[in-house]
Amino acid sequence: MAIKVEEYLREDASNRQEVKPMALTRNFKETVIQRVQSDSNFAQALLDEAATLFLNGEPETARLILRDLVNATIGFEQLAMLTAKPSKSLHRMLSPTGNPSMANLAAIFRAVRERLQVSLQAHSVAA
Repeated sequence: MAIKVEEYLREDASNRQEVKPMALTRNFKETVIQRVQSDSNFAQALLDEAATLFLNGEPETARLILRDLVNATIGFEQLAMLTAKPSKSLHRMLSPTGNPSMANLAAIFRAVRERLQVSLQAHSVAA
């Protein structure tokens, strides 16, 4: 026996419970910063992911991950000193619409890599 749409909607409305939005306990970016500062493996994984995304043609996401990593490790002011670039320019480079040159990108990766005391290696795998 088919149920009419009006009956279904009436039944559904009478069974609905009020859903209250859950409050976030912490800001996502604050959580990332705390995790990076307390877990070197997590920081290294973010650097690896940013490099992998760049190499695989997803620069927008890579820049955002790298931006969070810079905020959690070096900070843009120190990065500016290490790269001899203004911090505002570095912020723009690592924005979703940023367009850093290969030289600037290499300098940013080098600064973060040195802060984390890791090296990067690229490996190709069959698709």
